[in-house]
Amino acid sequence: MTTGFFWDEQCFWHGGGNYAGMLPVGGLVQPLDGGLPESPETKRRLKNLITVTGLAQELALSGADAATRDDLLRVHPAHYLGEFKALSDAGGGELGRRTPFGQGGFEIAAQSAGLAKAALAAVLGGELENAYALSRPPGHHCLPDYPNGFCLLNNIGIAIEAAKAAGLAQRFAVLDWDVHHGNGTEAVFYDRADVLTVSLHQERNYPMDTGAFSDRGTGDGAGFNLNIPLPPGTGHTGYLSAMEELAIPAIHSFAPDVLIVACGFDAAANDPLGRMLATAETFTLMTRQVMSLAAQLCDGKLVMVHEGGYSETYVPFCGHNVLQEMAGSEISAPDPFAQVFPLRQPDPRFDAFVAAWIADMKAAL
Repeated sequence: MTTGFFWDEQCFWHGGGNYAGMLPVGGLVQPLDGGLPESPETKRRLKNLITVTGLAQELALSGADAATRDDLLRVHPAHYLGEFKALSDAGGGELGRRTPFGQGGFEIAAQSAGLAKAALAAVLGGELENAYALSRPPGHHCLPDYPNGFCLLNNIGIAIEAAKAAGLAQRFAVLDWDVHHGNGTEAVFYDRADVLTVSLHQERNYPMDTGAFSDRGTGDGAGFNLNIPLPPGTGHTGYLSAMEELAIPAIHSFAPDVLIVACGFDAAANDPLGRMLATAETFTLMTRQVMSLAAQLCDGKLVMVHEGGYSETYVPFCGHNVLQEMAGSEISAPDPFAQVFPLRQPDPRFDAFVAAWIADMKAAL
């Protein structure tokens, strides 16, 4: 088994502005060090951790070319790319909602998309069995002509369209387990039958007006979008149940040529932008679930594209667990919160409530 790991130092250089949490601030509220909660440190520390443990030596580490203008135009209209590039060249700013960037932001975002594109192409081309793209800035909130939620280009959409243009595959399934709704990827493929989009997210977290279970796609895409909104505090058991009862059956029925995971770690127990109580073990077991599914459906073809996750102390361990599982490695990074976070899991009565919540959605399909 060969697992690829695609990364680029420039992706760590993306920066935002005068932000604290999700909002621009000034006056009496001091901004966070580094600006956005979407800081480079969560990703950089993941890269550092796999180096320190030695796991990196068992992976195929690689860079990638930036996504080309033709790549970007398959998803984003020329007017949007022109506005983005012009503002980037002028020193940066903000085009959409919660999307500040500095000078060179356009090029860094294209590099981030290029990592996802290269990872997908390498897996579909048979060079790798599976792959992880450490993309930054993230992409799953970016609509074709409107960026939001720290996302400036839709990395997964760009990667899929490039793969289709190259004739590498025809049917793609995207499973988004970031704690926030994958509204951008949903929007790109909402009227398409060749891409199944499944989003597992905290209900009404971000964006607050998208991600409803009733939003199933339109036109040719009717039935090919599945939102799985879960209540705050869902926890480890609820996540695994939602995967088993809803996400996995939907993907199995679709039978894709490749499975792509929008891999956010902000459902973790100590994430500042989520309230879902998942643990590093949750991500291990969800990875095991999707690897088994990919083995059944598409010869193991699996690509993880990094999205959110804002705990500098915990994202590296969640990511290490995912990569260890993907690579079938015995090299581990022991979870420093392994004794604490299981104690914070929901009461069995709440687990029963979540189980009923999931059962209601399953019955409605």
